[in-house]
Amino acid sequence: MADKDPKQNEPIELDVLNKENEELKNNVTKGQKYVMWGMIAISVIAIIVIIYIFAVRNPGIRAANEAVSQADITLSQGNDSVALAQYQQVANEYGYEAGNRAALVAATMLYRDGKYEEAINNLKNFDPKEALVGAAAMSLEGDCYVNLQKYSDALASYDKAIKISDNNALYTPLFMLKKATVLREQKDYAAELKVLKAIKADYPEYSRAYNLDIDKYIARAEYQASEK
Repeated sequence: MADKDPKQNEPIELDVLNKENEELKNNVTKGQKYVMWGMIAISVIAIIVIIYIFAVRNPGIRAANEAVSQADITLSQGNDSVALAQYQQVANEYGYEAGNRAALVAATMLYRDGKYEEAINNLKNFDPKEALVGAAAMSLEGDCYVNLQKYSDALASYDKAIKISDNNALYTPLFMLKKATVLREQKDYAAELKVLKAIKADYPEYSRAYNLDIDKYIARAEYQASEK
C-alpha cells in the first residue's frame, strides 16, 4: 500500500490555522466592543454626576440656604411660630447642611415650649456632620425623654452623646452628669457611683472649672449604694 502524500495534510492545517485566526479576530473584536461599551458607560455616569452637581445639588443647596436664612430672619423678628414652621419645612424638604441646622433649631424651639415628643420627631431629620453638634443633639433628645419620664431612652441618648463627643473635656462630663442624674432617679446608685467616679478620674478640670463638688456626690452615691 502506497504511503500518503504528506502534502495532502497541508490544506487541513491551513484550514485549522485560518479557523483559529478567525476566532482570535472575533475575540479581539468582542474585546474592543466591551472596552467601547465600558467607556460609554463611564462617560454616561460622569455626565449624570455633572448634571446632578450643577443642575440638582448646587441649586438645592442654594435653595436650602435661602430658606433657612428666611427662617432666621423671621425668628429674629420675634415671630416664633412662623419661624418654627419655616424651619420644619426646610428640615423636611432639604437634606443639606441647612436642612440639618433647621431640624436642630426646630427641635430646640419645641423643647423650650415643652413639646418633647415633637422635638424628638424633628431630631429624626437631623444628620450631624460635626461631632459636637451631633452630641448636643443627642443630649437634647435625652433631655426630652427625661421630661417624658422615659428614662431608659434618655440613658441611651446620653450614651450616644458621650460616645459622639469623643472625650471632649467640656461637653463629655456634662453628658455623663446627666446620665448619672437619670441613674439616680432610677435608684441605681451603684451605676451612678461608677459614672461619677469616671468623671472625677477622667475630667478633673471640669469639677474645678464649674465648682462642682464631685466628692460630695460620690460620697452620697456610695452611702446609698451600700444601703441597698
